[in-house]
Amino acid sequence: MKSFPVRRLPSCIVHLAISLERSAVACALFAILLVGFTHNASAQRKQPERSIPNLYSNFCSACHGINMGGGQTEGFLDDTWNVGNDDAKIAEAIRVGNTNKGMIAFGGALSEAEIRGMVVYIRETIQKAKNQTGNFAKPVDGEVVASQDHKFRFKMVASGLTMPWSMAFLPDGRMLVAERSGSLRVIEQGKLLTNAIVGTPQVRAQGQGGLMEVVPHPGFATNGWIYLSFSDGGSNAMGADVSMTAIVRGRIRDGKWVDEQTIFRAPIDTYLSTSHHFGNRIVFDGLGYLFFSIGDRGQMENAQDITLPNGKIHRLHEDGRIPVDNPFVKTNRAFASIWSFGQRNPQGLAIHPVTGELWETEHGPRGGDELNLIRPGLNFGWPVICYGINYNGLPITEGLTAKEGMEQPVIHWTPSIAVCGIDFYTGSRFPKWKTNLFVTGLASQELRRLVIEGHAVKHQEIVFKNVGRIRDVANGPDGYLYVVMNGPDQIVRLEPTE
Repeated sequence: MKSFPVRRLPSCIVHLAISLERSAVACALFAILLVGFTHNASAQRKQPERSIPNLYSNFCSACHGINMGGGQTEGFLDDTWNVGNDDAKIAEAIRVGNTNKGMIAFGGALSEAEIRGMVVYIRETIQKAKNQTGNFAKPVDGEVVASQDHKFRFKMVASGLTMPWSMAFLPDGRMLVAERSGSLRVIEQGKLLTNAIVGTPQVRAQGQGGLMEVVPHPGFATNGWIYLSFSDGGSNAMGADVSMTAIVRGRIRDGKWVDEQTIFRAPIDTYLSTSHHFGNRIVFDGLGYLFFSIGDRGQMENAQDITLPNGKIHRLHEDGRIPVDNPFVKTNRAFASIWSFGQRNPQGLAIHPVTGELWETEHGPRGGDELNLIRPGLNFGWPVICYGINYNGLPITEGLTAKEGMEQPVIHWTPSIAVCGIDFYTGSRFPKWKTNLFVTGLASQELRRLVIEGHAVKHQEIVFKNVGRIRDVANGPDGYLYVVMNGPDQIVRLEPTE
């Protein structure tokens, strides 16, 4: 393992270590000097701010380089590890050290949360280096791309949109697009209609809130129902401007939104003034149930409180009634629609086309984006356990990544890809992609393909990258795969070229 010095050392100590080069004796002597210097310095000098970058600078940079490219010993940017390339083993190496390699133990100098933060920080830096040197597909309209299993072409479907957040297909071939501003747009015969649907719900379009999801009922051909998820605004008892995720359904008739019915709207006293972490996804399971997500709304402790709606996955009948077998129906004061809890900001929901199981993706903080298999009544841990750190580089939890009674993610992405919409591929145009899960990334600007066997991810591929923030992905009725992008705001489809 590559060694982490305890803090910046006097030049005499550094020069002594360099002059002794890398013999076993030198490593041992260097470790003794480091420990002695640490104890003396801690009694004489004020501790620096314990942000993760500062800790790395003081503890690690002398050996591994300021930018992790190497110094007195190896750097990290090659992502090659003697201890094993997984987070737990890297954390253990930091904690207990390796005297044979000259790596001292930092378990006494760093808390568990700081050790976890150091792993996140190292992972982030490695990924930034890979992004600069990696050979990822960056297609433009009409360009052929060779992925691992299929060649495909990018085809522009619609531009001229403003912050599209989701899309849905109707049986007659029309496509509906939800824009964050609150506009519900229609694409008909390949053309974006000028006028938005009139009369859709008023939304609080601030921050991450707005009109977020549009989904037709599975029986749309006969009942015409369309469901919308949005940030519903209002004023609380103190007169403050507040909001919460709400769901309605209605029909489109002659370009107008009609027959609106409320499916879910929480009490106004649960609404919050924050403008982020709305969750927003809706999915039907084909058995008469509707699942939807609400993020923690920036109040992370609420995710563990089952008397509040935020930080949860919810389950309802298609008309908004509470199913009698929901896990907390008989729990005093609990929100009866809750299906699972301990979620941070779930922005991806999908039903596996073979097993019928519910899969979810959610944003972690800085690191720790998750893919979860959702089951009723389970606690997914946020914010008690987490694989990320805070955006300012400080620990966000006590460093726990696991705890009894709390679920582990199927996988987590560290550093974060800012995971958003997901869908299992069910078409016939790309036969080798059948039942693969496609995952979008906002900050990473990428579309990923995951091969899932049972309840494990066996393989991941970055299908393309760096052409815009990827907001949503969906199967089209024509068997193509469609992608919603922000910056530029457009919808593209992937067409096979074999």
